[in-house]
Amino acid sequence: MEMEAIRQQAAKAAMELIEAACPPPGALLVVGCSTSEVRGKKIGTSGSAVAAKAILSGLLASCGKADLDLAVQCCEHLNRALVVERKVAVARGLEEVAVWPMAFAGGALAACAMELFCDPVVVDSVQADLGLDIGLTMIGMHLKAVAVPVRLQANRVGEAAVVAARTRPRYIGGPRAVYEKSEGMK
Repeated sequence: MEMEAIRQQAAKAAMELIEAACPPPGALLVVGCSTSEVRGKKIGTSGSAVAAKAILSGLLASCGKADLDLAVQCCEHLNRALVVERKVAVARGLEEVAVWPMAFAGGALAACAMELFCDPVVVDSVQADLGLDIGLTMIGMHLKAVAVPVRLQANRVGEAAVVAARTRPRYIGGPRAVYEKSEGMK
């Protein structure tokens, strides 16, 4: 598949999620990706630095337009740690871990993020506001507690299925609880 088409598909899926979720500036988008799945292969068998660069380019463009921060999930060989910009880790109080993701241990997208981010660090976990899972890589552990599925029309990048989610605060209280300002202000 042509890399420009992959870049556009990744950007479109991210923008569709962003438009549906309406996150505030500075919100965190977590992305997991199997470039093997994007290429129509079994996850973990055929990673591609070229595909990773195209995907990351599209994601960064969409995040830049919406003023969002990006976290790129590593593969299971690095316990799904994440690559973020150092400023994101510092601002969110995230603990840095000592590892350098490679295509064979971390995944192609995480390895690419280490090369293309301005000042990348790897952190153990995040609690992201929204998530994009390209190739069914299991990003749920890095979303805030109440994840809400978002059905995308742009639900493929290359051959990989794309699943998306936004988050919302937990509802607490009982029969007298008010969840929206206008509900109890009449």
